[in-house]
Amino acid sequence: MGSPRNDIQADLRLLAKLVHRKELTQEEAGTLVPAMQSGESDLDALLVDQLGKEPAWVARMRRTDGGEIPEFPGFDVRSRLGVGGTATVWRAKEKKTGREMALKVLRPESAAKPSDLKAFVEETRLLARLEHPNLLKGMGVAKYGKTVFSKLELVEGQTLLEILDGMAAEDDAMPEEDALRIVLETARALAYLESEGIVHRDIKPGNIMYTANGRVVLIDLGFAAESGATGKSDSGVGTVAYLSPEQARGGASADSRSDIYSLGVSLFQLVIGRLPFESSDDREVLRMQVMESLSSPELKGRGFTPHLSYFIEKMMAKEANHRYQSWTELIEDVAGQIEGRASLDFSRPQKRPVVRRRRKR
Repeated sequence: MGSPRNDIQADLRLLAKLVHRKELTQEEAGTLVPAMQSGESDLDALLVDQLGKEPAWVARMRRTDGGEIPEFPGFDVRSRLGVGGTATVWRAKEKKTGREMALKVLRPESAAKPSDLKAFVEETRLLARLEHPNLLKGMGVAKYGKTVFSKLELVEGQTLLEILDGMAAEDDAMPEEDALRIVLETARALAYLESEGIVHRDIKPGNIMYTANGRVVLIDLGFAAESGATGKSDSGVGTVAYLSPEQARGGASADSRSDIYSLGVSLFQLVIGRLPFESSDDREVLRMQVMESLSSPELKGRGFTPHLSYFIEKMMAKEANHRYQSWTELIEDVAGQIEGRASLDFSRPQKRPVVRRRRKR
């Protein structure tokens, strides 16, 4: 039954994980270490003989890496796909159908908070009701014991934030045309949400996935609200770096023009490689969003088209009335630019991979 005695370090790591996840107390774990280190007995035997744990419990702790990998009837949980503030996402296979999907598992501490639990269930039901090629598809919410989880479409790819992080590490940047295509597909998903009376309120690269075959998928509706809903920025609605000036001031109603601003920030970040307003202090970022004008010498110095500057400046206008007033208007402009691009004579090649080597300055 026991684990190999020559793998003591692995057993010590598992023991530490059991303590961290509160499966054992620090004192209980401490009583086992001397016998493990001396080779007198292995961890599995000690858990049963010294602490009185059931063999089935020990086997489950082994199988689930100390309880970290969830187990649900009817699913074979494979690997962890991502970790968020309130939930962890796992790749899983449904045993009955053989279909692969993603399981989003709400953290126990979040499940214990009525507001977090309500938001999780509402987001899952919303994703199950909505249907759009650029929107993650939900397949319902379930509960096993005390664990609440949702079943989601499995999207193979990376978030734009992960792509940006990789580009920063390699001193790369995203080509203008690729960035505009991503913005166009995201805008189409947001136009669909708007037609359903929904405003997203948390547009950012971390909530947009890009697959190997070029599909763009909006994956998170955690802050979505009916059009006209209100919420201050300090109440957790949205992410500070992407908030519109009216959201940064606090109390702004949910409006697609705020989402347009956030998508403009994301477009800027994709092509420039940094945020337009940066500070280690969130309050300073909020002040800059309200008070400071957009300034980016890179937009003029890297050979981008005038259209890109126009899109960003109009999407990120300080006053909501000066921005694009609808997703339809934005989609028409960006789609027209992409379609007409091949016939125009620009100063640099336009056919590029998703990322390119940034020009040295």
